[in-house]
Amino acid sequence: MSQNISRGERWLSLLTNGGERLSGLCPSVQVVDSSLGGLPARFIAVVPDASNHYPRAAGGEVGLLEGWTLAKVISETVAADAERAEKRVIVAVIDVPSQAYGRREEAFGIHQALAGAAGAYANARLAGHPVIGLIVGKAMSGAFLAHGYQANQLIAFNDSGVMIHAMGKESAARITLRSVEALEKLAATVPPMAYDIANYQTLGLLDNLLDIPQPDQPTDHDRQVVTDALISAVSRARSGDRTLRHRLRGDNRRSSALVRERMRADW
Repeated sequence: MSQNISRGERWLSLLTNGGERLSGLCPSVQVVDSSLGGLPARFIAVVPDASNHYPRAAGGEVGLLEGWTLAKVISETVAADAERAEKRVIVAVIDVPSQAYGRREEAFGIHQALAGAAGAYANARLAGHPVIGLIVGKAMSGAFLAHGYQANQLIAFNDSGVMIHAMGKESAARITLRSVEALEKLAATVPPMAYDIANYQTLGLLDNLLDIPQPDQPTDHDRQVVTDALISAVSRARSGDRTLRHRLRGDNRRSSALVRERMRADW
């Protein structure tokens, strides 16, 4: 397998045994209909496309084409399974560095495209599809919100190449009028500002954290570990409720849970 492909594309191929991509989509959204634990599953990844019609989305960012295409393939999955008692599994393989920042993207309504994708994922979850988000690389900003955050279950690799945050460190430093070094020191004491996956886990948003020694050069054993984790996540998704209430149980989400309780009591 080529060393130049993204981590997301690598794991999409690995988990689907190099399955054939769905045709008729923009090249940056790759979809493979495969199986997971003997059940039909649709695997979806956003990958870099150097020839992207919108240059701001050439590096794997989620932009206009990506947002609407995600919404299309997920909505089509929900529609196709509407009469089925057991809904198809949807696995979002997540390795997205950002949403696509650009004047054209803003002018043409990137907020609507990304909202369409996020809404499609939420609709799939509420319709009974086990939606699993597998974070193998970066899960940044609006890209993560549009691709994977609405999953019933979130799994991440315990690896330095995995990063989850609202924005990159340099951008966050500019916004907060700090240096990157000062920002990192502050993040060490404020978990929601941290970039490392261990701090993110304390927020209660992850359902599983996997130790994969070399995510960029995975072995057959690594593939089996991830596959088993996905199968377990599907089981939890099917047996649990379809909301995301369980994400409020993290050690560093107690205040969020308390605020919600007080608001419900007052309203």
